[in-house]
Order: sequence, then C-alpha cells, then structure tokens
Amino acid sequence: MIRAYIVIALYILVPVLIIESFKRWKWMHKVGTVVAAYAVGILFALTGFVHFEPGTAEALSFSKIQSILMSVTVPLAIPLMLFNCDFKLWTKALPKTLWSLVGGIGAVLVAVISGYFIFRTPEVPEFNKVAAMMTGIYTGGTMNFNAIGASLGVDKTVMAIVLAFEMVFTTPYIFFIIGGGYKVFRKILPYEDITRRGRKDEEVETKDIEDYQGMFARRNVGGMFAGLGLSVLFLAIGAGLALLLTGTLNELVVILTITTLSIIASFFKKVRELPKTFELGMFFILIFSVIVASLFDIHSVNGGSLMIGGFVAWVMVCAAGLHLLLCRIMHVSGDLFCVSQIALLCSPPFVPPVVGAMKNKKVLISGIAIGLVGYAIGTYLGVLMAMLLK
Repeated sequence: MIRAYIVIALYILVPVLIIESFKRWKWMHKVGTVVAAYAVGILFALTGFVHFEPGTAEALSFSKIQSILMSVTVPLAIPLMLFNCDFKLWTKALPKTLWSLVGGIGAVLVAVISGYFIFRTPEVPEFNKVAAMMTGIYTGGTMNFNAIGASLGVDKTVMAIVLAFEMVFTTPYIFFIIGGGYKVFRKILPYEDITRRGRKDEEVETKDIEDYQGMFARRNVGGMFAGLGLSVLFLAIGAGLALLLTGTLNELVVILTITTLSIIASFFKKVRELPKTFELGMFFILIFSVIVASLFDIHSVNGGSLMIGGFVAWVMVCAAGLHLLLCRIMHVSGDLFCVSQIALLCSPPFVPPVVGAMKNKKVLISGIAIGLVGYAIGTYLGVLMAMLLK
C-alpha cells in the first residue's frame, strides 16, 4: 500500500505545486491551472505509476479512495466557486453580449445533438451521457463536466477518455487564440466593441479570476473557511434531500441541489464577499482533475474511444463555426467572440489571459459574465441533454 499512499499524497500535493507555480510564474497564467492538472494526471497515467494490478487488495483499496476523493471534491467545489459570482454583472454589458452568449450556447447544443447521431456507437453504452458531459464542458468548463459526470454516474474510464480528447482538441485552440488567432477573428468580425464602463467593471478588470496571493493570510482564512463550512452545509442538505426523495445518495439530486442553493446564496452580499472561496474551490477541482486524468488508460483506446474522439472534435469545430456565423449575422465583434468562445469552452479563469493577449479590457466583463452564466446553467443543460437523447 506504500505506493498507493504516495499516489494519494501526490493527488493533493500536485495542485498545491500548480497553485504555487501560478503565483510565481507568468507563463502559468497562459497555460492555466486546470490544463496543468490534466497534463500531470495524463503523465501519471502514461507512466503507469497510478495503475495497480486489477483484482488485488491494493487496487481495490486504492480505487475506493479515488472514488471517495472524486465524490467529495466536486460537490465541495461547486458552491465555493459560485459564491463570489455576481450574476447581475452580465446585465452590465450591451445586448451584443447577450447575443454572443445565446449564440454560443445554441451552437454547442446543435453541435452536440448532431454529433450524437453521427458518432454514437454500441461500443460506448449510454453515449447520451457523453453528449451531456460535452454540453456541460462547452457551456462553462470543467466544473460542469465533473458535476454532470458525477450526477449521471458516468464510468470513470469514459470520463478520462473524454477529458483526454477534449484536451487534445481544445488546448491548441486556446493557444491559437492567445498566440494571435484573435487577429483572424477581428478580420472576420470587424465590428466595434461597445460595452458599458462603470465602477464594477473597473474592479473586475483589475482583479485576476484566479488570485492565489494571500490565500492563507490571516485576514482571509476565517472567511474562506466560513465559505467551506457553508459548502459542507449545502452538501449535507443535498444528501438529505436525495435520501428523502430517492432513498439513496442520488448524485443527480445532490449536485442540482448544491448548484441551486449556491446560486441563491451568491445574491447575498456577505456570501459574495467571502474571500478566496473561488480559489479554494479551484483547489478541489484541481485535485479532481489530476485524479480523473490519471485514470486514462492508453490500452482502453479502441473503436469506441475513437468514436468519442471524433465526437469531441465535431462538437468543438461545429460549435465554433456555427457560433462564428451567428456572431457575423448579429455584428458581434471579433474580440467579444474570442472571449465568448474561451469562457464557454474553457470557463472564466481562461478569459483574462485572452484579454491580456488582445489588449482589450473592454470585453473582460462580458467574457466573465458569459462564463458565469455558463457555470450556472451548464449542469442543467447537460442533465437535460442526457434525458433528451436517452
């Protein structure tokens, strides 16, 4: 069991090291903490260090601990990441932001539904759940993907395969936009950026989405752990409601209850101003990301997993292309399109690096607002998609 304990310790230590790297080195802001966590997890998987002989007592014990960590980290992270979100901010932008948001989400839904009928295969049972997870991850990011996967009881190997392919196709797209691809979209969408400017906008612009500096300073610890306590309370309420309604710890009921309570709580100023709760939530997400990515098994790549890869590629390309067309019709600017794409496909933490690369802070508030709405509705859309396609 010594190796199992070492791996478990690494699951917790790696996110700490990623956060410290993010604090120290500017280039980590372009890579992103979540991408780094996936990369390390995949590296663990490829080395074989985290894989144990199937059927052995060590493998069973390790698998049980993995399951417990994955079952706890996401429900704790969801409230923490939503508490600081001011869902009224997205109304500060002009209607172009709304058009970009609706167009982006609509494009993802069309891409997922069409891709489902093209790529579904008997080799991947319940392909509708894969479609649900892709709906979640491309309307808000990893948090929704994890929440949907947990709530629908998706096989962890399938989750790892989907995540692996999502990284393969999405990461180059991120680097393309940051590396100058936004200039291409400016030519395709040569429209003026018009956003309202105000005190709140300026405050958001000067604040990094992930700001780990002073996370454990005395002035922040009390409020941060108050948020954690509230998160634990919501988890307990969700679990209790699940037991009352279904007689079991139904993860779907738990996740949807937690998400709903967290959004309601975010409208209270005292909750919204709790310090560093988003960063603490990200820490739990990074733990989950490393674990899930480490489950990837290169030997599991077969006809079914290749169909998943094709499906992921289709969703990304089709969603981006359709969103671009809709933005062209509605005269949405190239920069607003870029931040909308990154906010929906990758989540709000990826927006600031893109804004920095484009040197256009006017669209930061819009990108963040779109990402926050994606956070809020992505889980619901994913669950509805699974039911629709079942």
